[in-house]
Amino acid sequence: MAWNEPGGNNQDPWGGKGGNNDGPPDLDEALKKLQDKINGIFGGNSSGGGSGGSGFSGASIGLVAVVVIVAYFLMGIYQLNEQERGVVLRLGVYKETVGPGLHWNPPLIDSVTKVNVTRVRLHSSRGLMLTEDLNILEVNMSVQYRINDASDFVLQVRDPERSLTQATESALRHVVGSTTMHEVLTEGRELLAQEVQTRLQDYLNGYQTGIQVETANVEDTNPPREVQAAFDDVNKAREDEERLKNEAEAYANGIIPEARGKAQRVIEEASAYREQVVAQAEGEAKRFEQLLTEYKKAPQVTRDRLYLDAVQNVMANSSKVMIDVEGGNNMLYLPLDKIVNSSSAPMATQQISPDVVREISNRVTDQLRREAINNTRRRELR
Repeated sequence: MAWNEPGGNNQDPWGGKGGNNDGPPDLDEALKKLQDKINGIFGGNSSGGGSGGSGFSGASIGLVAVVVIVAYFLMGIYQLNEQERGVVLRLGVYKETVGPGLHWNPPLIDSVTKVNVTRVRLHSSRGLMLTEDLNILEVNMSVQYRINDASDFVLQVRDPERSLTQATESALRHVVGSTTMHEVLTEGRELLAQEVQTRLQDYLNGYQTGIQVETANVEDTNPPREVQAAFDDVNKAREDEERLKNEAEAYANGIIPEARGKAQRVIEEASAYREQVVAQAEGEAKRFEQLLTEYKKAPQVTRDRLYLDAVQNVMANSSKVMIDVEGGNNMLYLPLDKIVNSSSAPMATQQISPDVVREISNRVTDQLRREAINNTRRRELR
């Protein structure tokens, strides 16, 4: 039943053991007791006094000491990822460089500086440079770099990135100052970047900055704005020069091989003609030697044969024949073209073959010889 119902003996839960109904505990009293306990921990006297206060103070001191030790231990724990390296200083003196993983160093004694050694960083430099041929150019260059030695980067140089800026400008001015304007503006830019990268890396190694230059690129090279129009005209003239030079080379590449081909063809034709003439001469000489051998065996027969061959060759290329009869004063004229044309129509449309001419010539020659023999006999009979 409820404490305030009839028959409940009027037992108030906030009352004491004697049934006194004093109400709930006072909040100020509870705060005072807590303050007394705290004072007892730090050596003060509690309001209750006695040996109980001193025992509570010793246990509290041990607990606080444990908490402080645990907190000190936890403060010294740190972790490095794969991209970081830690430079450890003990009382301001370099101790070691630690790699990735979980590490512990005593706080307030050791200090750890984390350095990212894999991230590629970018630095740009721009300025007016004086070239070897005393021309002023505006050069824009970018340098990509990373940290390869964390201890040197943190300890050896006060401001490594500022040192990088000054070294880049120094290397760039040195290389541009030993290069002509034309090379810086045109085809020499790649070589210029390589030389700057080499010289810049030498400077950084000498300073022990712990910086490794990955690439150096010449982004842009321009003359000053005051003379930009004149430089544009010069560049246009150079482009026209290159274009005309390329056109001339293309024309030469088209003409020269053709001329060489024609010359080679003429040489080959001359060589072929020479071989043909030599072979023909050698054949004629060989034929003449064979004919000489036959002439020595039978001179008259050989003469007649030569005569007939000559007549045959002449009559094959002529349409008219003149014949001088031995022992006579008359010359016989044979119009072979008209004789052939007077033949049948199918034969008239055909050309005179060498065999027909030869046959007609033989018949005419035989007839003339017979007539000459008969005339000779008649004179002898008289």
